[in-house]
Amino acid sequence: MPLEPGTMLGHYEIRSLIGVGGMGEVYRAHDHKLARDVALKVLPEAFARDPERIARFRREARLLAALKLALCWSAPAAASCAACTFGGSAR
Repeated sequence: MPLEPGTMLGHYEIRSLIGVGGMGEVYRAHDHKLARDVALKVLPEAFARDPERIARFRREARLLAALKLALCWSAPAAASCAACTFGGSAR
């Protein structure tokens, strides 16, 4: 079930759903610590408990972080909050 706009995940505030794929849902969110918008990937609960899926998620985050393209958002760093695993521009 998609997260509603205004939902808080740690210091990230959900703004809108960007898309849904095989690894989870991607949202436009606002990072209140860094005062900027970010892309936030939320994994399904079953994936968040699977070490292989978490490893894949972290590899994807590292790969995206290596991109230096003008049209790319800065890539998420893997992080955890409450019962979900999410990526956001955490520093």
